[in-house]
Amino acid sequence: MKPLKNRTVVITGALGGLGRTVCAVAESQGARVIRVDIARDENLPDCHAVDLTNADATRELIQSFGPFDSLVNLAGGFAMGTESWDSSDEQWDLMFSLNVSTMRNAIRAAVPVLLEQQKGSIVNVGAFGAREGQGLMGAYCASKSVVMRLTETLAEELKTKGINVNAVLPTVIDTAANRSAMPENNPADWVSPDDLASVICFLLSPAAKAVHGALLPVRGLS
Repeated sequence: MKPLKNRTVVITGALGGLGRTVCAVAESQGARVIRVDIARDENLPDCHAVDLTNADATRELIQSFGPFDSLVNLAGGFAMGTESWDSSDEQWDLMFSLNVSTMRNAIRAAVPVLLEQQKGSIVNVGAFGAREGQGLMGAYCASKSVVMRLTETLAEELKTKGINVNAVLPTVIDTAANRSAMPENNPADWVSPDDLASVICFLLSPAAKAVHGALLPVRGLS
């Protein structure tokens, strides 16, 4: 059974630890995957480089793909910050650039394509921990809160137009980068990229066509 057979899926952040897994799972379910990242891997099919913080470049690239069925916004980032009263803008600007601007620019480019077809799906990545504030993570939590609220807003705007918009809310994902950064933690408690990819691909599938504005926790054992 290939639930994504004959579907074309655009995936941003496709060369990251999670991105490569989501691409592989989507392809195993029959999808044609168009990979988008800050760099291009010439060894991978349909792989394109663009700075997603550049709205014009993002729109030009994504709208050059022609018709597609789905957009998965995986591009983003995490960094611990300082106290929320820190007078500098560096952490705030970084988190909003990586997590909000990249998603918003991709959405602004993709939605007109999906509207023309009157069908499609969008999956964003929020954060389970950003459902409430966390110490020294103000900029990150605020940026992911925007992702979640925009997901809900888009779902309301697009659900009558044949487009469903949802988000997954993972905890810590078991990637090489996270294992290196947190060697004292037990990665068996984290979310495996394969499991998270399976949830994302479900939300892209026809089986999820009635799901609109869901913020779906994907927690593993954490």
